[in-house]
Amino acid sequence: MVLLTSLALLAIGLVGGAVIGLHPAITVLLVAAVVVTSIVSLVRSGRRRGDAQRPSATGTIARFGLSAIVVLTVIQVVPYGREHSNPPVAMEPAWSTPETRELMVRACFGCHSNEVMWPTYSNIAPFSWAVTQHVQEGRDEINYSEFGSGKEDDDTIETILEGDMPPGYYTVFGLHPEANLTGTEVDALVAGLRDTPGFVEDDG
Repeated sequence: MVLLTSLALLAIGLVGGAVIGLHPAITVLLVAAVVVTSIVSLVRSGRRRGDAQRPSATGTIARFGLSAIVVLTVIQVVPYGREHSNPPVAMEPAWSTPETRELMVRACFGCHSNEVMWPTYSNIAPFSWAVTQHVQEGRDEINYSEFGSGKEDDDTIETILEGDMPPGYYTVFGLHPEANLTGTEVDALVAGLRDTPGFVEDDG
């Protein structure tokens, strides 16, 4: 029962981690912490009873649930993901139209700018870890608030056309609905970016 529950937790954890964009190694560590805590609790409970009676399925699942709550409570003290900074805007592209900027703000500024609107759940681990990681990686890739930093030659247009941005975890479960651009809006955005200096499209 313990093994089956552990495997189920691992599967759920990996799927859940993928959904929110959390690194698989972190997900495995969190699940392992829950499993170890649960097993220790079960062993200590058995010793207190002083018999070899196997715990019931309901009792085992309840202990796993309690252990998950304990682990989630403890990880709130981890400092990573607590500092949500928005540095000053240095330089934006010379957008071809106001509509182009508005569409970029909706679809891309949540991770690729210094104007990130940090949601409430970004203060709760492990969601805070995932959100912080996404923003850091997004800004490192291309930051539209620091467009004069030498990263003008990017693949923004190709990424939009291929449907790779925004990533699935950004809009899953109805999150950030404004980032789900319609086909017409995508066409308008791409056309606007093609007329905006600094955006280079790969002809290949």
